[in-house]
Amino acid sequence: MKETGKVVIFVTTSSEEEARKVAELLLGQRKAACINIVPRVDSSFWWQGKLDSDRESLLIIKTKASLLQKVIALVKEVHSYSVPEIIALPVIDGNQDYLKWIDDEVEES
Repeated sequence: MKETGKVVIFVTTSSEEEARKVAELLLGQRKAACINIVPRVDSSFWWQGKLDSDRESLLIIKTKASLLQKVIALVKEVHSYSVPEIIALPVIDGNQDYLKWIDDEVEES
């Protein structure tokens, strides 16, 4: 398997408005090249010992693996949940032109 140095990060939010706020922050600081917002997902989960469910929005964030910790910190600063879902998956391969575009669009500093 190849290592591209890129990740896809999933973040759920309480609303589409909150998702847009997170996306604008990350894109504004050039910590992500692209963010898709899925405005409505139905989530079921365990929370504080009870089965719960909610309607949420989902962000799909494309960025460099080296920026993961910065993305996590920025999301936690503005997120309304005490324990936000922030899960990163490695990108093992893909369209090399797209992967280069991610490199060109995000900033390390």
